[in-house]
Amino acid sequence: MTPRELAKANLENLYRIFTVPEAPDSTLGRVDQAITDNVTGFLQEHIVALEHSLEDIEEDFDDPCIPEEPTFVSEYSAFVKEKLVAQSVHTAAPGFIGHMTSALPYFMLPLSRIMTALNQNLVKVETSKAFTPMERQVLAMLHRLVYEQDDSFYRKYIHDSEHALGAFCSGGTIANVTALWTARNKLCGPDGEFRGIAREGMGAALRHLGCEGLAVLVSRRGHYSLGKAADLLGLGRDNLVLVDTDDRNRIDLDALQRKIDQLQGEKIRPLALVGIAGTTETGNVDPLEALADIAAEVGCHFHVDAAWGGPTLFSDKNRHLLQGIERADSVTLDAHKQLYVPMGAGMVVFKDPAALAAIEHHAAYILRHGSKDLGSHTLEGSRPGKSMLVHAGLSIIGRKGYELLIDLGIARARQMAEKIKGHPDFELITEPELNILTYRYNPSWVQTALETADADQAERINRLLDQITRLVQKVQRETGKSFVSRTRLRVPRYGVTVLTVFRVVLANPLTTDEILDAVLQEQLAIVERDEIRQLIQELNETFNPFHGKNGECC
Repeated sequence: MTPRELAKANLENLYRIFTVPEAPDSTLGRVDQAITDNVTGFLQEHIVALEHSLEDIEEDFDDPCIPEEPTFVSEYSAFVKEKLVAQSVHTAAPGFIGHMTSALPYFMLPLSRIMTALNQNLVKVETSKAFTPMERQVLAMLHRLVYEQDDSFYRKYIHDSEHALGAFCSGGTIANVTALWTARNKLCGPDGEFRGIAREGMGAALRHLGCEGLAVLVSRRGHYSLGKAADLLGLGRDNLVLVDTDDRNRIDLDALQRKIDQLQGEKIRPLALVGIAGTTETGNVDPLEALADIAAEVGCHFHVDAAWGGPTLFSDKNRHLLQGIERADSVTLDAHKQLYVPMGAGMVVFKDPAALAAIEHHAAYILRHGSKDLGSHTLEGSRPGKSMLVHAGLSIIGRKGYELLIDLGIARARQMAEKIKGHPDFELITEPELNILTYRYNPSWVQTALETADADQAERINRLLDQITRLVQKVQRETGKSFVSRTRLRVPRYGVTVLTVFRVVLANPLTTDEILDAVLQEQLAIVERDEIRQLIQELNETFNPFHGKNGECC
């Protein structure tokens, strides 16, 4: 088999695991049958088939009384299908390219059922047994993906009760909180007569450090979970310092240095510098190598939020985009994004296996010193065995499978960017670095006019285009055939103006080139609606007498 034939075969096999269930007579197939017969087909045919408003749906869930009498499972199943499933979001649909959830490999359904039936609790070995070493193995696998330590390192630490390579949690938010919690407790740990921040609190810690506050620095594209972390950890949201970005939506290094100098002048100590590997809105990657240098110079914790872009490390072709991540003290990964695991699976890995000792906690009745209990260094207590699903993905899809998925998503994003640039009535706003891009509807005659418009005209034009973008996105979402999200971005070529733009995420391997064409064509059809044509007429009138009255330049 030639390399080209092998690549084609691998891609076909990859499609199969997202679309073809296991043989019915296999063990997995028998477990799966109850699900696939009753739910999966129904999802494919009926989900979001009804265009009901949220207010209409709320009427099905407005009774606060607990039912007095039991009901048949069959009756409740009918209710779930008609009132819940049929009015849920079809996140697996290949035309729904506006969010960070995607199609799931078929094997995740039966394995999720097994996981639920076992009902393991990962807080304690006594309630998880085999799941505890499995979770440690998964953390080691992903630690190695990031840090690439040798075999002897992992033999030493993978199952060592005195160390942990990371923490499993319910998602990227808790992972980011855990990373900054660890950084805070390490900086403010016991020292001499000071018993540590965990015992004495923030006020005593600041007095011990001789500063007025602690700050976390991140670009303006940072995830909102970091604000929650600053709040929860007692830093204060004002001490989450947002740094301006450059023309590629990456943290501006000069602006960062100015912020650091400013903080030092105010006697506020940098606790952590956060780099982003795949911004939520635009998919860009901060200059991680340079950030690692700055963090080392300042002497603060370097955390990388790779909840979205982390799996890029699977790709030999694109791994370089995350160069410098291996120098991070901690890294957030989100399995329910580009590891294609159901919701509720996040992780944070630490370069230093002893780092999590800074937040270790014990309880005499359950979390005892010297045990291998994973709950001793997690924010959450009781947790399900989601590591089983991550382990399944890593085993069944494998590194090469994930590499194919990552490369496919990045390539498809670039294809869509070319489609947008090649169409006269769309404007590409951000080029895809990974597999996220932004754009807007902007007729060619308006694009031409913007080149010579004065500041007041440009402001009015962009506000009208913002309204068009919002309306198109709303109609497309409510129609339910396809979906793109929208966001607000500062676009350098328009100065300080913040624009409303469409946002597309291309991670679903079932999204084809034809589907991307259909999404754009649907948007062009929506533009022909009367309420949007009125806004286009207002655009036209902005340029009179230099432009015609039919939505086109004279």
